[in-house]
Amino acid sequence: MKRLLPAILLAAALAGAVRGADTPPFDFEVLQFRAKELAAHPYKEPKRHVPGWLLKYDYDQHRDIRFDPMRAWWRDAKLPFQLQFFHPGWLFNKPVQIHELTAKGEQDIEFSPRLFDYGHNRLDGHIPSDMGFAGFRIHYALNNPGYLDELAVFLGASYFRALGKDMHYGLSARGLALNTAEPGGEEFPAFDEFWVERPAADARRVTLYALLNSPSVAGAYRLIITPGVSTVMEVKAAVYCRKNPAVFGIAPLTSMYAHGENSGWSQTDFRPEVHDSDGLLMQTGAGEWIWRPLVNPRSVRISSFLDNSPHGFGLLQRDRDFKHYDDLEAFYHARPSVWVEPIGSWGPGSVRLVELPTADETNDNIVAFWVPAKLPAPGEAIVHEYRLHWMLDPGDRPPAGYVSSTRLAAVMKHPEQHRFVIEFDGNYLDHEPADPEVKAVVTLGAGAKLRAEAIVQKNTFTGAWRVAFEVIPDGSGRPVELRAFLKKGTHVLTETWSYLWNP
Repeated sequence: MKRLLPAILLAAALAGAVRGADTPPFDFEVLQFRAKELAAHPYKEPKRHVPGWLLKYDYDQHRDIRFDPMRAWWRDAKLPFQLQFFHPGWLFNKPVQIHELTAKGEQDIEFSPRLFDYGHNRLDGHIPSDMGFAGFRIHYALNNPGYLDELAVFLGASYFRALGKDMHYGLSARGLALNTAEPGGEEFPAFDEFWVERPAADARRVTLYALLNSPSVAGAYRLIITPGVSTVMEVKAAVYCRKNPAVFGIAPLTSMYAHGENSGWSQTDFRPEVHDSDGLLMQTGAGEWIWRPLVNPRSVRISSFLDNSPHGFGLLQRDRDFKHYDDLEAFYHARPSVWVEPIGSWGPGSVRLVELPTADETNDNIVAFWVPAKLPAPGEAIVHEYRLHWMLDPGDRPPAGYVSSTRLAAVMKHPEQHRFVIEFDGNYLDHEPADPEVKAVVTLGAGAKLRAEAIVQKNTFTGAWRVAFEVIPDGSGRPVELRAFLKKGTHVLTETWSYLWNP
């Protein structure tokens, strides 16, 4: 049951004018009430206090502004977590307000030029103390007890990224995805305000709150971040719609896929593969594991996987072999996978995958999120909870055999046909000798047929199992859904490989 607060205290909390003993303790319910009140009124763009001369800075000028790590928040207190801030300017023209939560109440973290080294830039005017920051990052001793690495970054709209041990930044998460890939254009809600709890001296996790706002929605978010070999974020959100969007995307993940093994080596790039993630993994409510390799399509592709109360989904970077990327700067082999673990039942809906064409690696062209089958009426709370696992090793996801590679090739003298070569790997499959009882189950949707029965071979060099088959399209040009998995007798040995093929 929600806590009932006197109206005068709620008003004080909303206005932020009262501090200390006269302010109710800040918690998720207080923030949720504020989001509900915001959504009950037309959207108003927050007032920004960024001087015009800062917005005129170009990329190099803005990049020359660096936060002074000696002034990190909580550094003097020698706490296990520290905060560092990003300077507004250039493209970052929508600063956020950041507050610290302590036992004494809420404290504003005010902007000050003393926090930054401006390099060769000249300050051409006054910067107000209430300007806010472009965003912030959290530091923690992930890899070395004597050094505080970056743990997480919150910068731009509702985007954020995190790291676990021995990882390099890759894909991003977001608070919410609205109308992604819809004809009218996507709406990008923004975290306008943050509250970060001051951690204890022996803290092993840090908690923060965020207020989301946009023309269509307002929402309250709580994130509890526990760093480690795999960093886990527990997210709770309550979102209120001013008007229901066409697409309401929960737990969105945003990544990049330029080229990889299933698209062939780019003739203009020395690197065999370039991607933050190479596939979408799902565990359905019925328990089936599905793997969809990512592509860089010729045109926008949207795939929806209907489900009821999914166990989880995520964008994974399965290929960890440095030689497959050969990049000494980007470290694609060490970029995290992210698994979304729903807390409670999410009911009916679909996992939606959006793949956009991109000419290079500078654009995030992959988005995956959960879309509820039905939204409540505008003004009613849409409450959802989940965990984000930022990881290198997926552990037992899936527990059986998994797809380790997907390759496509033309068929000599038959240009209309296509050959698919899939390899399945896993502890059981590695140790299983060649066995004629291991069969491939390959199914095709409308628009194509198999040329012959799929061939199954034990790859004695790697221990994996190879499935090869050729597909003949019907000439209609429509996309074809392909599925394949291995089984032995009545026992399913692997996850299901799922592919959308455009003849």
